[in-house]
Amino acid sequence: QVQLVESGGGLVQAGGSLRLSCVASGSIFQILAMDWYRQAPGKQREFVASATTGGTSYADAVKGRFTISRDNPKNTVYLQMNSLKPDDTGVYYCNANIRDTNLYDEEYWGEGTLVTVSS
Repeated sequence: QVQLVESGGGLVQAGGSLRLSCVASGSIFQILAMDWYRQAPGKQREFVASATTGGTSYADAVKGRFTISRDNPKNTVYLQMNSLKPDDTGVYYCNANIRDTNLYDEEYWGEGTLVTVSS
């Protein structure tokens, strides 16, 4: 079994910064991709950023402001969020595509961390 645990959320003023972390633990053979999604109040969950072995990608809404990075030996993905806007408010979820020690690929979600940006 694999677990994802996010941290780093909180309350910040518009224009400020936060750094989110997500640590994967358990029966991990290889992490194929680690992504961030978010869900604003009353809205559907949306893609934010992805980090795979092939590179990184971002939603248009966060390009130039957010940076995703991975620390592979620590099974950790980070999301550095700068120039935050009230529209960035929401619960941020870590998503990972992981190959376990039985060489079985499965998608996992964390429980989320709340980011609130005040105007």
